[in-house]
Amino acid sequence: MIRRCDQSDEASIYHVINESAKAYKGVIAEDRYHEPYMPLEELRSVMNKMIFFGYEEEGELLGVAGYQQVNDVTLVRHTYVLPQHQRKGVGGKLLSHIKRVTTTRRLLVGTWKDASWAISFYQKHGFTLLTNKDELLRKYWKIPERQIELSVVLGTTLPNNTSRNLSHGPGGQHQPLDD
Repeated sequence: MIRRCDQSDEASIYHVINESAKAYKGVIAEDRYHEPYMPLEELRSVMNKMIFFGYEEEGELLGVAGYQQVNDVTLVRHTYVLPQHQRKGVGGKLLSHIKRVTTTRRLLVGTWKDASWAISFYQKHGFTLLTNKDELLRKYWKIPERQIELSVVLGTTLPNNTSRNLSHGPGGQHQPLDD
């Protein structure tokens, strides 16, 4: 079951993100990886700026995905699935859900260029690598230059669907988010 997450899910989201992000250890640059990958204070900050959905089975959160509308695009953010539940369709279901509820036609996702499994996942779900990644990262994200150097951006365009008209939460359109 996919459901919207809230502050009461903080501990579960924290667990899913940090367990999943251990896959980055030894893969991305050492100066970009730390444990926990997303400290609790950072999670609290991003939860106030974006919408998270979780995939739950038998009361356990197995995966999470956050999204944020920034001007004319939706950023797919923080898509993580517990390692023991990966490659079972959980991430794909979360991504499909975001595609259904977003009100923009264009979705972007940034990830580490050395995280080949993440790039393949998004490509499998209709995203393509974009050549203007530096421009996009500077326009839609607020991240350090070092992270821009080590990242890629993938994008997809959704068909025009006026039924995708659900709220993005407080404040409607959001501004770029620090990672």
